[in-house]
Amino acid sequence: MNNLYFTEEHNLFRKSLQDFLQKEVVPYIDKWEQTGEIERFVWKKFGEMGFLGIKYPEVYGGMDLDLFYTIILLEELQKVNSGGFAAAIWAHVYLAMTHLNAEGSEAIKQKYLVPSISGDMIGCLCITEPFGGSDVAGMRTTAIKDGDSYIINGSKTFITNGVLSDYLVVAAKTDPTAGGKGISMFVVDRKSIGVSATKLDKLGWRASDTGEIAFDQVKIPAENLLGEAGKGFSYIMQHFALERLIMGVNGHARAEFALNYALQYMSDRQAFGKSIDQFQALRHKVADLSTEVEFCKAFNYAVAYRLNKGEYVVKEATMSKLKSTKVADDVIYECLQFLGGYGYMEDYPLARLLRDSRLGPIGGGTSEILREILAKIIIDKKTYKPAT
Repeated sequence: MNNLYFTEEHNLFRKSLQDFLQKEVVPYIDKWEQTGEIERFVWKKFGEMGFLGIKYPEVYGGMDLDLFYTIILLEELQKVNSGGFAAAIWAHVYLAMTHLNAEGSEAIKQKYLVPSISGDMIGCLCITEPFGGSDVAGMRTTAIKDGDSYIINGSKTFITNGVLSDYLVVAAKTDPTAGGKGISMFVVDRKSIGVSATKLDKLGWRASDTGEIAFDQVKIPAENLLGEAGKGFSYIMQHFALERLIMGVNGHARAEFALNYALQYMSDRQAFGKSIDQFQALRHKVADLSTEVEFCKAFNYAVAYRLNKGEYVVKEATMSKLKSTKVADDVIYECLQFLGGYGYMEDYPLARLLRDSRLGPIGGGTSEILREILAKIIIDKKTYKPAT
């Protein structure tokens, strides 16, 4: 399977990344899980290694590599057993920075994208609102033109990197009467007067800072508009395909990590005179779970291959997230059961994995919303097209 998509260069990159994570990240994970704050030094180290600029143009300090390098980064981040740390990295690189690169002016790219790639700045993407949830078109945050400025008012919630980031990529309505067609995207400096953030206390993803953001008469330059006014909804929808695939890949990767850990435990754990991986009930459960993970993995790689070629894969990426996050939850639940009482202990990785995984079917579009999107595509023959 891997030979279909991964070259020797990909494999060398994976090994280099694994070594880096074991040396520079894993020793600090428990501390960050307890404090809820990832120390800034690690961002700079990620930048120095080029890991924050994998898919971005070389002219801005990136490496301009194909999507399967991104797949490797996502998979390996899941193996440090901190969904919060992984989310902080990919939310910066593939949510906030994606908009800067795709819609930002040259001035914006120099001011925000270049230091984002080097690890000197951290970004977040602000779309979800306290009263809106998955209803992006129903957002209430406004950005009203005032001469050569925009005035932003409103609030956002469940924002990964929402407290400690240096800038915010914000969706707001420039024409409140136009529904989805009245949404525009902006980059807002954290130091702007009127921006405030409250940290949220979460079940999982404990290492990441998830915030609720308030914008009170925040004045930003008009040139902080990303792309064209009124096209924000199209930009968001276009990038959702990547976000959903990312969460699908995260799902199969953490499920695989859980299975591998459980199998090692089962081979060591003795009961009734033999290792518990020799009991048929457990062996057959492992066979079923492994099959589910491999199906998701193969599908996600195929979708990544098409997305890497520039195809518009909104349906397939939606399926990826819907299925893979559910499989991850199911697999991790069963793997915790394999460990018995030890699975419930914080000294073992499954308890944290279970908490972190539960956000998969919620964040980036709930499974219920994804099913309705797919129903519209499959039953109603609705078509989604790239922003033009």
